[in-house]
Amino acid sequence: MRFFTALILLTCFYDLANAQRFCATPLYAEKNASAQNSDAILMARPGRDTLARETIIIPVVVHVVYKNSNENISDAQVLSQIEVLNRDFGRLNTDTVNTPSVFRLSAADCGIRFRLAMVDPQGRKTSGIVRKQTGKNYFISDDAVKYAASGGSDAWDATKYLNIWVCNMGNMELGYSSVPGSELTKDGVVISFNTFGSKGSLRAGFSKGRTATHEIGHWLGLRHIWGDKYCGDDGIDDTPPQKSYNQGCPSYPKTSECSRNSHGDMFMNFMDYANDDCMNIFTNGQCAKMRSQFASGGLRNGMLDPTAFDTAGAAAAPPVPDPGMSVTVTPKTGFSVGPNPVQGKTTLRAEQGSVLAGRNFELLDCQGRRILGFTALSDVHSIDLSKLKPGTYFLRNSSAKDFKPIRIIKLP
Repeated sequence: MRFFTALILLTCFYDLANAQRFCATPLYAEKNASAQNSDAILMARPGRDTLARETIIIPVVVHVVYKNSNENISDAQVLSQIEVLNRDFGRLNTDTVNTPSVFRLSAADCGIRFRLAMVDPQGRKTSGIVRKQTGKNYFISDDAVKYAASGGSDAWDATKYLNIWVCNMGNMELGYSSVPGSELTKDGVVISFNTFGSKGSLRAGFSKGRTATHEIGHWLGLRHIWGDKYCGDDGIDDTPPQKSYNQGCPSYPKTSECSRNSHGDMFMNFMDYANDDCMNIFTNGQCAKMRSQFASGGLRNGMLDPTAFDTAGAAAAPPVPDPGMSVTVTPKTGFSVGPNPVQGKTTLRAEQGSVLAGRNFELLDCQGRRILGFTALSDVHSIDLSKLKPGTYFLRNSSAKDFKPIRIIKLP
């Protein structure tokens, strides 16, 4: 009976989470509060101060941690999220017209922008997107996604990069964030793959990329607008207190016994729980709070270091497979394979005038064992991998010593 009751409660919570926004940041911050002090000292080293009207550009690395092709979101979806962030933090979003007139005087361009990193911590050129296949079905807010040893992807230097992990969160949570001063190996934002960006297959109600906007607000020191307590306050003067969070798309005005006046709740604030379509505002006070993190001695001051975008002298990085895209190995060999990652069939092609027909190839597993071999009969050769186990394989030209093996990821 006890098991049956627990199952009912879990099912109900699952249904609720699917229909409504749930942010795990307050519980996460409370759980990790005791571990923040030592790394906060490292993050708060003196640096140059920001200028009054300076546009702060944050280097971003997106870790796409996936088990199947649906979770391995495209570069276009990643870029759509960067565009959303730049609009929302710049008050360039088209839905600013939906901000009630009484709140428009408080609305602000935060002067904060986001850009995918161009140089990684090792000084190599990068797209700012890291892809890592995992054996885990989903992740929860226990930070496992932040470590390669537990099926995730290791953080880049959190004093210089905003780490965003995109993964399957099992439809229980939309995302969560660390707060300024957190452990460096855990510092960053985690977002469910189906609420990230404004392109791709996204969850109803959360398809405009505002989950990341909300969580990065936490990453920059903002609290939920209701202060996470009854009739609470977030410590920002120009955000009114409210009874609790708002879900869906309330009608203006939304008042309660906690309202200061007839204007009621600022439910359209990015730090409430409204659906993506109904979020449209950061206030002057919230922007000032976030910008303070970048001041000299602030916990995000290291983000002002321009090395993440300085490609002069940066070493070349190997190409990263993108779902459905062919990846050319090197100009020397002139061969490509796509799609990669793959579930069924992939195609080996000759590129740049190379000749594929008549060449012998073999597919090896991670232990170097030969799985299959074939001779290409033309310059376009189909390879059926549907019967292979999921994992990483290497395709090599068995008759050419200078041929760099092509890594192929086989999806379930």
